[in-house]
Amino acid sequence: MEGQQHTLPKREELPREYRWNLEHLYSSLQDWEEDLKTVEKLVQEFESYQGKVNESAATLLTVLTIKDNLGRLIDKVFVYARMKRDENNADSLSQAMTERAQSLAVRVGARISFFLPEVMTIPQSRLKEYFLEEPDLELYRHFFTDITRRKQHILSPEEERILALSGEISDSGQNIFTMLNNADLRFPIIHDEQGQEVELTHGRYLRFLESKEQKVRKDAFLALHQTYHNYRNTLAASLNAGIKSNIFYARARHYSSAIEAALDDDNIQEEVYENLVTEVRKYLPVLHQFLNTKQKLLNLEEIHLYDLYVSPVTGFNLKTTYEEAKEMVKEGLHRLGKEYRSLLNQAFTEGWIDVYENRGKTSGAYSWGCYDSHPYVLLNFQDTGNDLFTLAHELGHALHSYLSNQAQPYIDAQYPIFLAEIASTVNEVLLVLHRIEHAQVRAEKIYYLHHFLEHFRTTVFRQTMFADFEKFLHEQVENGEALTPEWLEDQYSNLVETYHGPEVVIDPEIAAEWSRIPHFFYNFYVYKYATGFCAAVALVQRFRQQGEEAVRDYLQLLKSGGSDYPLTLLKRAGVDLSQPQPIVEAMSLFEELVNDFNQLVTAEK
Repeated sequence: MEGQQHTLPKREELPREYRWNLEHLYSSLQDWEEDLKTVEKLVQEFESYQGKVNESAATLLTVLTIKDNLGRLIDKVFVYARMKRDENNADSLSQAMTERAQSLAVRVGARISFFLPEVMTIPQSRLKEYFLEEPDLELYRHFFTDITRRKQHILSPEEERILALSGEISDSGQNIFTMLNNADLRFPIIHDEQGQEVELTHGRYLRFLESKEQKVRKDAFLALHQTYHNYRNTLAASLNAGIKSNIFYARARHYSSAIEAALDDDNIQEEVYENLVTEVRKYLPVLHQFLNTKQKLLNLEEIHLYDLYVSPVTGFNLKTTYEEAKEMVKEGLHRLGKEYRSLLNQAFTEGWIDVYENRGKTSGAYSWGCYDSHPYVLLNFQDTGNDLFTLAHELGHALHSYLSNQAQPYIDAQYPIFLAEIASTVNEVLLVLHRIEHAQVRAEKIYYLHHFLEHFRTTVFRQTMFADFEKFLHEQVENGEALTPEWLEDQYSNLVETYHGPEVVIDPEIAAEWSRIPHFFYNFYVYKYATGFCAAVALVQRFRQQGEEAVRDYLQLLKSGGSDYPLTLLKRAGVDLSQPQPIVEAMSLFEELVNDFNQLVTAEK
């Protein structure tokens, strides 16, 4: 569908079956407005317990129940408003709805901020008595365990109120980036392989980088990065605001650094982060070997950064419609069993997925939703092989959320972010291994093997490079230094050169790439892509070795939500990420596959 159009359609021009159905959340704007009023009533009821939270076991349970109901409703109104905006970021009504919902969440957070400090005044001995008196409090066992662990970082009621009030301005950097990136930023017209003029967009960029025509790849690369470079001062200022926000909250809560504060949310030690960077850097020579092989296959005198995404495979090129991709995903994930396959069918047929790009739509892809709805998936499908795997990836997130929400109460349903990328990557790894195993011809096998190695490169090596850079950014600001555009460009270019090696031409335009990465606003998120990939490889290896038992353990992991700490839940499924071993195993597989790739290519010649 997308391949036949050279200008983006308006949303209403897309067929209904390719748009998600937000009416499953709210059938009308009036219903959404009514829930805003209900939120206010619940807040008032919650506030009536200020100073009384620790009076009795029954009171404590009542307050916790109201808090859960309030959280569920705020999640619902915000998710709906934000997804309406994501349909078309230029729509003023959905912009206003999102701002209202975000402002509401901040105000509510300030008004209920007395809760945690009051809970912290309950002596452990009395809390034990409360659990005996009120068995339903057992639902909140992990919640109380966690806040006890973080007791030194929970402030007084007045301090917590001030921090909550600051929430709206703390997101300013990210909000400025989001609006500039999705609503205001326009890219030049370039020429496609047929010489036709095509508007460069976020959604089309990767498709152009995968073009067999180097001039198309180069033009897209230069046009995109030069556009971002033109806004480098604004983008540097917004990133600086985001980094300072992270550091402010870390210091306010008595953490020694922003990274310590961010990792502590999941009870992760900094050694996990350091292990990732250390082990991945050891395998950079293997990555350089892979890139050197790509250069030879592409018959290039020199390989540029804009050449890295094109497949060097000849004789096979995967172009897949959305309908074909759905069938491939179902086949590739067959190993996960009947329950999982049934949920995939629901996702495909019941309005979960928003498929194609339209003007103003948020770029990229994600899975989102709330406890009181099925998950939703946003795509910008371009009929490429990459889109096939993006579909599998986002459905991994979606079904993880669905299974968790069905199995866990609201308080424990939200799985830790540390686990989020594991479910999505398991899907991708299963799918690509299935395609490799069932390849009809050698060129097809080389294609999928190359895809898997590229997945390693972009998810493990590239995201670790981002993690390396993100840690460096925070340390720079924590040391009192400024994030100027010039400094950012120099440091980023140096890191790109380190990770890609001497044989890759480091085009100067890449210096602007830092300014287009939204994940740098996500407070130490990117390392979880890489650790998640390594854990996913370990889990898939268990499926292949142990069969149904390993699959059952994995599905139990998905159903466990946030009922325990992520490293604990993952260890129950057979993977211990507190040690570097899963990272080493994944990188060893990468080295093995690079050798297989080289042998297969050599045999073909």
